[in-house]
Amino acid sequence: MNNKIKPALIGGVVLGLLSVIPLVSSCCCLWAILGGMLASYLYIKSSPTPAAAGDGAILGALAGVVGAVIVVVLGIPIQLLMGPAIANLFVGFLASLEPSQAEMMRQQIVAGQTVAGAVVNSLIVAVLLFIFAIIGGLLGIPIFEKRKGNLTPPPPPADAGGGPGPYAA
Repeated sequence: MNNKIKPALIGGVVLGLLSVIPLVSSCCCLWAILGGMLASYLYIKSSPTPAAAGDGAILGALAGVVGAVIVVVLGIPIQLLMGPAIANLFVGFLASLEPSQAEMMRQQIVAGQTVAGAVVNSLIVAVLLFIFAIIGGLLGIPIFEKRKGNLTPPPPPADAGGGPGPYAA
């Protein structure tokens, strides 16, 4: 388990930081998949034995937890600070496309820019990051693991009686 911690931390930090950067964070599920895959890749690169699908799931889950913690700790303050600027940018874009809907959208966005809204949003994103990081960890194993396990068949059982069995012809 200890050899999984470092790859999972690196993958989790990458997915967590990319998921809290405004505008870049709109691809948060993609970052979660890539973070899980990165954790699998780093684990495979340092592992002396071939990795299994279970290893990928564990790595993805660990990376997802790290990323989720980063999103909750950093995402809430960033969302509260940058939310109005992003909302104005979005409403301005919407006003250029459909002016009649822009004011209604602005009112809904302003109503959702509370501390409680930021906490709920961050928790939802954290759960999604966890799920998609597991998927990324599982995808990373077949993509990056090219080594094969022990493919030699086991030896036949030793003959205990020394002669033919009772059903020998």
